[in-house]
Amino acid sequence: MIIQFGQALHNYFYDVFVAKFDFWLAFGLVAQLFFTARFLVQWIASERAGNSVVPMAFWFCSMGGGLMTLVYGVVKREPVIILGQALATIIYIRNIMLIIKNRGRTSKTLER
Repeated sequence: MIIQFGQALHNYFYDVFVAKFDFWLAFGLVAQLFFTARFLVQWIASERAGNSVVPMAFWFCSMGGGLMTLVYGVVKREPVIILGQALATIIYIRNIMLIIKNRGRTSKTLER
């Protein structure tokens, strides 16, 4: 039973990541990595500052990864991805606009 489960799991991952590998799968994986990098950026900035901060790079990683994931969702016709990333991307862009607008004032976002 365990061997059959292992074989089924292997076949599943082979089908998903190898047999169906194409440009759009690679694009989607890069988009997800770009999007996930925002957490690494935020963690490093917080460690350097000694408290929790959200650097400007976090919002750019969010926007870039979100837009790329939205494109992937549109091409692959994935309604869950399209709806989730369309709204989120608007929020990321709005946050960047607010940060730029208030650049001269005290902001919770680091400029790095």
